[in-house]
Amino acid sequence: MSAFFDPLVLLDAGLRGTLLALLLLLSAILARDRSQLLVVRAGIALCLGLAVQVLSATPWIEAMVPRLWQAPLVAISVANAVLFLVFVQALFDDDYLLQPWQVLAWFAVAALSALNCAVIAGSASIIAPLTMGVQRAIPLIFAILAALAAARNWRTDLVEQRRRLRAFIVIAGSIYTVLLLIARLSSPQGRLIGGTAMADVLVLLLIIAIVTFRMLKLGHLDLFPLPVATLQKHAISPTNPVPVVATGAELVEDKLVTALQKLMQGEHLYRSEDLTLASLAHKMQIPEYRLRKLINQQLGYRNFNAYINAFRLDEARAALSDPAQRDSPVLSIALTSGFQSIGPFNRAFKAATGLTPTEYRKQNMADS
Repeated sequence: MSAFFDPLVLLDAGLRGTLLALLLLLSAILARDRSQLLVVRAGIALCLGLAVQVLSATPWIEAMVPRLWQAPLVAISVANAVLFLVFVQALFDDDYLLQPWQVLAWFAVAALSALNCAVIAGSASIIAPLTMGVQRAIPLIFAILAALAAARNWRTDLVEQRRRLRAFIVIAGSIYTVLLLIARLSSPQGRLIGGTAMADVLVLLLIIAIVTFRMLKLGHLDLFPLPVATLQKHAISPTNPVPVVATGAELVEDKLVTALQKLMQGEHLYRSEDLTLASLAHKMQIPEYRLRKLINQQLGYRNFNAYINAFRLDEARAALSDPAQRDSPVLSIALTSGFQSIGPFNRAFKAATGLTPTEYRKQNMADS
């Protein structure tokens, strides 16, 4: 019993208690802002999963609690890797939808981890090294997938504060995952003991503390998108943007907005297949960060691709409503508007209108 009053044990318990409190606070912050969003739900699930992980990794629990009782805790802890990927993808893409394979992956990872903990790891089975190897590789695999997802969408994000927070979450989360994997591989039976367990708590506590502090400072409009009902109410389009209050002291001059709209509407620059934020900033002779701020704070867009596609969809809608283009193939209209193939055009069009291009054409031709 005296072991429970050891200073290091008490310090470890104090750190874990603080970390659990921060995780619950972060969950409350997320639930307060946009509880209906996938990114919020994924974030809350990840926070609660990390809370379970913090408890299950307590040295005395790993050493004294029977494996059968630890199995559910281990299952949730390892499956956090899947939740981390979902959270990152939803955080970087406002239109991201949960994929069925990710749900199946969570259950598969949890089942494998629980089976390893309760049955295989403590047996002399010849498959134990294989299943344990798979379990230990899972966090690394999903950390790599999360990093790739972050890098793929990084340049098109227009919300500067969110970009910084995302970068920290992805980099810190990936590094923590790799370090934890190394620590468990180098520990007896994969358990965290002594200084290793203490370091694990300290690193995770530091990451969660920074994320919580940054989220408390961020406005909820900076971090999360407006509800769909609000977007539809204001009818956001490149020619009818929603006024957005600037978060910084510096306001972009009106002439830059005029110049940008002239390039997009007058010169139809959005039709260019190689148009990027960098090339558009170069053409306007302004830094990328300033163009990013202009489109986000003055025109109300959170993603560069969404801004460009809004022009393309406006042109496509006009063409599909034009009786003179009644016989023009939908593919031709999509390509003329700037889309590179029919698939992305169909998906973007239905997301914006609720109708397929063919349905939209039929409805508008009937109305006319």
